[in-house]
Amino acid sequence: MAMMEYLTTRKDELIGWVRKFSIFPYPFVTACCGMEFMAVASTLYDTDRFGAALPRFTPRQSDLLMVVGTITHKEAPVIKRVYDQMCDPKWVMAFGACATSGGVYRNYTVLQGVDRIIPVDIYIPGCPPRPEMVIDAIMKLQDKIAGERHPIFPYEKQNPVPV
Repeated sequence: MAMMEYLTTRKDELIGWVRKFSIFPYPFVTACCGMEFMAVASTLYDTDRFGAALPRFTPRQSDLLMVVGTITHKEAPVIKRVYDQMCDPKWVMAFGACATSGGVYRNYTVLQGVDRIIPVDIYIPGCPPRPEMVIDAIMKLQDKIAGERHPIFPYEKQNPVPV
C-alpha cells in the first residue's frame, strides 16, 4: 500500500508541475483595466516565462478565466455561461477593484463582485492593478495549482481511503 501512495503522490506532483506552467487564460475584458491587461501581456513583463502568455479566445480552450473590469447585471448570465463552457480544471481571477467588489460603481446596474455568480480563486485589488501585482497573482495561482490533487481518470476517488 505504501508503494501505491508513493506513486499516486508522485503522479500528482508531476501533473501539478505540468499544469502550473501551462495556464491558458481567457480574458473577459469589459472596462479600463483592459489597458493594464495589455501591458501585462506585453514583452516588458513577459508572462510567457510563467506559462500564461498565450490568451485563448474561446472558453473551451482555456483554463483560467480572467475577469477584467466592471461586470453589470446584464453581463452576469454571459459570464456564467462562459464559465460553464470551460473544461475542468478551471480557475477564475478577478482583475481589478471593479471585478472584485464593484469598485467605485455602487449602483443598481453594477454587480458588486464577480464572486456573486462564479467562484473566484484569486483576487487582484487596485484601480487598475499594477502589472507586478498581476504577475504575483499568477505565481500564487501556480502554487495553488501545483498543490491540488489531479485525478487522471473520472472514476478516481478524490480522497482515497487507505485499506
